[in-house]
Amino acid sequence: MTDSILGVSDLIAAAAGETCADGYRRIAVTEVEWQALARGCAEGRHDLLALWVDGKRVRIALRDPGTSLRAIVSLDCAGDRYPAIGCFHAPAIRLERAMRDLYGCVPDGLADDRPWLDHGVGPAFGNSSAQGQFYRFLPAEGEGLHQIPVGPVHAGIIEPGHFRFTANGETIVRLEQRFGYTHKGVEALLAGGAIDKAARLAARISGDSTVAYSFAFARAVESICGVEIPQRARLLRGIMAELERISHHISDFGAICNDASVVTINAHCALLRERLLQMADRCFGHRLMMDRIVPGGVVRDLADDDARALRHLLEETAASFANTVRVYDESPSLLDRTVSTGIVTKDLARRFAAGGFVGRASGRDFDSRRDAAYTPYDSLSFTVPTRQRGDVDARAWIRAEETAASIDMILHMLDRLVPGPIRAGSLTPQPGEAAALVEAFRGDVFVTVRLDEQGEVAHCHARDPSWFQWPLLEAAIEGNIVADFPLCNKSFNCSYSGPDL
Repeated sequence: MTDSILGVSDLIAAAAGETCADGYRRIAVTEVEWQALARGCAEGRHDLLALWVDGKRVRIALRDPGTSLRAIVSLDCAGDRYPAIGCFHAPAIRLERAMRDLYGCVPDGLADDRPWLDHGVGPAFGNSSAQGQFYRFLPAEGEGLHQIPVGPVHAGIIEPGHFRFTANGETIVRLEQRFGYTHKGVEALLAGGAIDKAARLAARISGDSTVAYSFAFARAVESICGVEIPQRARLLRGIMAELERISHHISDFGAICNDASVVTINAHCALLRERLLQMADRCFGHRLMMDRIVPGGVVRDLADDDARALRHLLEETAASFANTVRVYDESPSLLDRTVSTGIVTKDLARRFAAGGFVGRASGRDFDSRRDAAYTPYDSLSFTVPTRQRGDVDARAWIRAEETAASIDMILHMLDRLVPGPIRAGSLTPQPGEAAALVEAFRGDVFVTVRLDEQGEVAHCHARDPSWFQWPLLEAAIEGNIVADFPLCNKSFNCSYSGPDL
């Protein structure tokens, strides 16, 4: 029994109760079942969506890739300890290290017991023993190896992160990352606050995905409160989410070319993005559309003149960016840098449930807009592009193809806009919990919220897609040369802030 394997669909079929309004079954399990589910993750029976601690319980969100059934599984932490998921399923390791630092809930059997968020330089972490300890990077053995430490402070305006390269000449044999330098105590700040205050904090977990985080937080709260938002608000949310996606995809496409020394494409993409940001400010009152989505709806309507201007800009952007992509595809010297560089294998993308362009460039056909459908996407028809090579080139093409699909989606949503309210009539906080999965430009964002008897946020956990993408960058760079790291890194463009809870 201790070596059994359990799939989330099997667990759901055997468990009593019904699926909650947010689409998740909530199931309490024993340690034996917990370990069997961990083995199920390792065997590919289900995807690990998130792992977090809430009070004296450790919880995992799981999804069956075949049936799309989802569950949130809870285990009581006896004596602040629980059987580690990471000893069976590597994608859980960093999550468990972070939760141990934050809450002192120790995963028994975790192979990597080093601190993750705790750098041992202050009193913020009362649950970790990193004070005064020297961080041990993993060793690499072989003749002629040398180490290249990079960061955490980088040239230019960039978030902090440390990269420790072990190389033989110019060839990288190991990359190890260390983050946590932007730890901001998000979960502690969210707890005990009113919903409107928590919504503003959620919008700032990773500023480049502010629409997606606001969207996910709002959906979770609305599910708890039983609120249906107006149809116009649903469409406006979709327009903002796709506008956020387009602006980042175009910017990233240009930045990839820039790291291959083709600065003209980057300059053109930067101009396209700037026009999109200016239009977002005109339409919604903020360049990044921060705090525009709130529980109950949206705070800014779209005027008819602005809608026409947005449509015109998107049509111009589609034509101009398509021409830019053509230039990329007809540049042999550029393709020489991107094709076959930084490959993520299909197996790794599947095991880590990699979302967004990282997963789809390696053949993982998952998009939460379609596979965990929510409004307005449940009534839209759209294409989810995939590629198979898993290299820098494939990740660039996914961005290009998604940009075209997102422009089409916005144009269709603009066609369906009819006059009406943009906020629900009332939102009465009540005790309960709910989760939401929203597709950000990097991939799926998971947010779970629990409200207490006073209707305030008792606990909120947010899982950024970068949790499962950063480790794949370590694998992708092996065997490549040091000079190709900036190119590979930009093709991933993971968030530093999102995982630093």
